[in-house]
Amino acid sequence: MTTDDSKQLRFSALQDWANSILREQGIGGLLPMVSASDDASFRRYFRLIHQGGSVICVDAPPQQEDNDSFVKIQSMLEAAGVAVPKVISSDLNRGYLLLSDLGDELLLNDLKVSEPDKQRALYEQAIDSLGGILRADGQQLATYSEDKLREEMSLFPDWFLSRQLGIDLYHGFEDIMSLMVDNALSQPRIFVHRDFHARNLMPQDDGSLAIIDFQDAVYGPITYDLVSLLKDCYWRLDRSQVIELVEKYRLKHCQSESPERFLKWFDWMGFQRHLKCAGIFSRLNLRDGKPGYLNDIPLVIAYLVEVAELYDELAEFGEWLKREVQQRLVAQLAAEA
Repeated sequence: MTTDDSKQLRFSALQDWANSILREQGIGGLLPMVSASDDASFRRYFRLIHQGGSVICVDAPPQQEDNDSFVKIQSMLEAAGVAVPKVISSDLNRGYLLLSDLGDELLLNDLKVSEPDKQRALYEQAIDSLGGILRADGQQLATYSEDKLREEMSLFPDWFLSRQLGIDLYHGFEDIMSLMVDNALSQPRIFVHRDFHARNLMPQDDGSLAIIDFQDAVYGPITYDLVSLLKDCYWRLDRSQVIELVEKYRLKHCQSESPERFLKWFDWMGFQRHLKCAGIFSRLNLRDGKPGYLNDIPLVIAYLVEVAELYDELAEFGEWLKREVQQRLVAQLAAEA
């Protein structure tokens, strides 16, 4: 059986399952499922329209996706008052979920069409939503450990440098990883969404922001979600605005730390995350056949260079990135365009 055949079988079974659940709830007028969105995982999302509205049907193969964590973390966030999709029903053995429909609008879309003042207001709202996550008990989650941090950063040499670009590893990369680990582990730990950016925030009709894609949440550094938002891999915010918003967050949630120390925590946490993202985007291209993510790597590398130029400990690595990586990446993307 081909992959396409398997996907079609799962699609049909998911549609039958969702229809049966809704009929049990007295909901009729069901139309065929249609694709709702795509993401970087094995999950597929479909919209099923019925006489009273619509729902989202999720195909999340249990061999590849941790659906138990999704349901557990959804419950934690909902109990903390965070706007998240409601779980109407689930079949965890088969990897099927039926969720409330939050619509199609993403915060990223609003940022792209808004004037600067409006953009600032949207970011402030997102930071307020991020503050809501702090009410959830992160201690119930897996810890963002040294092993996990190093495993993520190893994606940079393994998938991006070696397989995507075909170049050798920077000689001092182990030292860079140690700096990033020490920085992450020195911070206060909280509930960390782990992918808190403008593609995972959905404006709602009541003016709130709903949060999705939270199943990989961990108990980790206080700056992680903040840097995911303000140094988004898909949308760049001016550095001066980033600094202002970081300080706004610090004053509200971490006043005991100095502005300088908190900003360094933030910058280096972003450095760790962007090393990981360059590797993940390359893996999505090479392993999963999703080349579109290659176009997001130049911004990721630009973030790395920006931070490296601000801190003496990273300066040499930043020069190497500009000399060996940025030029090779630009040439490769141009050749594949």
